[in-house]
Amino acid sequence: MKSLEEQLNTYGRERRPCLFILDFENQYPLIWPLDDVPEADVWYDLNGRTNVSAEPTVSTGFSFTKEPLPFAAFEEKFRYVHQELKNGNSFLTNLTARTRVHTSLGFQDIFQRSKARYKLWLSKSLLEKAGPPFQKEVLCFSPEIFVRIQDGLISSHPMKGTLDASLPNAREQLLADAKERFEHATIVDLIRNDLAQITTERWVERFRYVEEVPTHEKTLLQVSSEIKGRLPEDWQSQLGTLLLKVLPAGSITGAPKPKTVEIIQQAEQEPRGYYTGIVGMFDGENLDSGVLIRFLEQTNDGTFFRSGGGITFLSEAEKEYQELIDKVYLPFS
Repeated sequence: MKSLEEQLNTYGRERRPCLFILDFENQYPLIWPLDDVPEADVWYDLNGRTNVSAEPTVSTGFSFTKEPLPFAAFEEKFRYVHQELKNGNSFLTNLTARTRVHTSLGFQDIFQRSKARYKLWLSKSLLEKAGPPFQKEVLCFSPEIFVRIQDGLISSHPMKGTLDASLPNAREQLLADAKERFEHATIVDLIRNDLAQITTERWVERFRYVEEVPTHEKTLLQVSSEIKGRLPEDWQSQLGTLLLKVLPAGSITGAPKPKTVEIIQQAEQEPRGYYTGIVGMFDGENLDSGVLIRFLEQTNDGTFFRSGGGITFLSEAEKEYQELIDKVYLPFS
């Protein structure tokens, strides 16, 4: 069996459209020609390109409650990461955790009602055969672009910085916050370095632009930047090789990436599986892909929502804990 890298290189060389999904640990890659995606097991919607035509069948009312990780448990993880930052082993570390949730909606119902750039649902039967053992069903509704490739130009849009839009002067607060500025500048620098491995030239197209993300509770503000680069000629034949060189995504790891991944694994003490992996589509000429954040998973222990944020030496445990909880939402009203 070909590896994901080899298969993507082959499809790229043949200009064959395909859908691919990669977990954070790079242990359970999934890839299909676009016309062979098993619709009973995989639903996707990537910026409107979808294999789902059914209309939502649920009623307007629904319940969604969350049981956050106790603050003391989060603080223990936070302190470990913060000490590693003080020791100079990382400049920025993305720390995530699971929040138990209860909802009257099924994962497919949520998929159909959600509004997000990248939506993905994977069935229990598929994951039993090909996925991480602990994830029995997964759903993602992500606002974050990983990379896009159009006409030989690659762009990445790391998302760093979140705030409740209803707060007074929220946009100004978010853009002026020293911790958020440092975190964002660090990740932009990391992405530029990632793209330097695969591009002949690169530049920052947009720095710290703000977007609104509606949720079932409130509207959030999210800050992103756009970094672009020029790929070599015939990049399609190297599609898998190029992508794997810039994985895992910088926005959900940190800097420097290899050591920070070690810190994450020690702090979190559990695999992420498809959470913070990527989903992407190659249409035969261009590519679009998203980071698998805003993520629900069904496990033997119940239903959990995974979320997190970037920790820097300026971070405060209470604020990071609140951001983690704020990111547990359904993207509809």
